[in-house]
Amino acid sequence: MMISSVHATLSLFRQSNNSLRSLKFCLPFSSSAASLSANNLSRKKSRQQPVLSALEYGGVKITRQDVVKDDDPTNNVPDNIFSKLGMQLHRRDQHPLGIIKNAIYDYFDTNYSNKFNKFDDLSPIVSLKQNFDDVLVPEDHVSRSYNDTYYIDPQTVLRCHTSAHQAELLRDGQTHFLVTGDVYRRDSIDSTHYPVFHQMEGFRVFVPDEWEASGMDGTSFAAEDLKKCLGGLARHLFGDVEMRWVDTYFPFTNPSFELEIYFKEKWLEVLGCGVTEQEILKRNGKSNNVAWAFGLGLERLAMVLFDIPDIRLFWSDDERFTSQFSKGQLGIKFKPFSKYPPCYKDISFWINESFTENNLCEVVRGVAGDLAEEVQLIDNFTNKKGMTSHCYRIAYRSMERSLTDEEINDLQWKVRDLIQNKLEVVIR
Repeated sequence: MMISSVHATLSLFRQSNNSLRSLKFCLPFSSSAASLSANNLSRKKSRQQPVLSALEYGGVKITRQDVVKDDDPTNNVPDNIFSKLGMQLHRRDQHPLGIIKNAIYDYFDTNYSNKFNKFDDLSPIVSLKQNFDDVLVPEDHVSRSYNDTYYIDPQTVLRCHTSAHQAELLRDGQTHFLVTGDVYRRDSIDSTHYPVFHQMEGFRVFVPDEWEASGMDGTSFAAEDLKKCLGGLARHLFGDVEMRWVDTYFPFTNPSFELEIYFKEKWLEVLGCGVTEQEILKRNGKSNNVAWAFGLGLERLAMVLFDIPDIRLFWSDDERFTSQFSKGQLGIKFKPFSKYPPCYKDISFWINESFTENNLCEVVRGVAGDLAEEVQLIDNFTNKKGMTSHCYRIAYRSMERSLTDEEINDLQWKVRDLIQNKLEVVIR
C-alpha cells in the first residue's frame, strides 16, 4: 500500500489540525465533516481570475475542461485549484520541498543501493477506484465525501494521496518504490493547512526467502525492517534525536505505527507506517509476499526543518523567499522578510443543514486566494426557533505588501455575496 502523508492507503498522513507536531495518516481527514450532495457543492462556481487553459503533466496535456467542468453538477474543482496543477514544487531542486525530497532520495540510494525506483511526475487525475477502493477505504468513509475531496465527475477525482498509484505500480511489477506528488484536499484555512500539498510514500515488498532465512514470520520481519529503515531516515533528516514508536490503527496496514521524534523540546509526529494488509497484495498478484509502507508530508517536514511559519509561503515567487534556499542545503533557517499587518473582518449568518466549514473556506479561497490567512469560528448559538447562527472571523494578510482598506472591503463584499448565493445561508 502506498502511503504518503495524506488519505487512504498509506498516504498515511494528514496535515495536522493544529500545529506542526501532528502529521497524521491521511485517511482520517476531517472526521467531523458532513457528507454533501453534489448539487449543493458545485452550485454557481465563481471564476474570479483567468487561469491557463492547458498544461502538461508527466508528458500528458491536461486542459481546463478536463478538470473544471462548469456543466457537470458533480464537479467541485474551482479554477484556483486547477491553477496549481503542474506547478510541481517538489521537482524544484532549490525549493524547500525539492530539497527535502532529494535528501530522502539520498538516504534510500545510499542505504539500499538504488533499489528504490522513484516516481514524481504521475498525473494527479485518478479514478475513484484508484483513490479509494484499491486502498481499502470503506464505502461510507468521510474522506469520500464531496466535502473533503475534489471531484471532477462521479468516477474521477484529484488524488487525495499518492497511494492512489500503489495498485498500478504493484501490478506493473514494482517492488521497491517512492512516490512523490502534489495531492488535493478541501480543507480549512490557517497557517498549516492548504488545499494542495505534497506527499511522499515508500513501499517495499519482500519474498519468502528473505524472512524464512531470518527465522521470523513475514509480518514480524517486515515490521522490524520498516522500523530500522525509518529510524535511519529520521536521523538522516533531524540528526541524532530521541525517537519512539506508537502503536496505532490504519485499515490498510496491520500492525500500524507512528514515528515520533523529540525535537526542539517536544514530541513531533513525523510519519505513519505499517505492514501492508494482505488483501492489497493479494489483489495485485502478490499473495505470497509481505510488504511495508510509509507516508509523510513534505510541507510538515519543511516547516519544521526550515522554520517556515506559514504554508502559503511555499507557493511564493518572491525572491526574498526563494533566494534563501539552495540545492542540497537541508535545514537552512528561513529569515522572515516582512510582517505586514492582518486585517480582520467578521461575518455572521444563519446556517442550513448542508453547511460545512470546508465549503465556506472554498468560497473564501476562491475570492481572496492566498490573501486569506485564516478563517475561524468565533461564535455560534441556536435560537428558540432552532435556527443556528455562526460568526466567522476572516484574517486577510499579504506576505508581500500592505493591503488597502478598499481592496479588503471589496474582497469581503464578494465573500458575503457568494456565501449567500452559493451556500444559501442568510446573512445576519
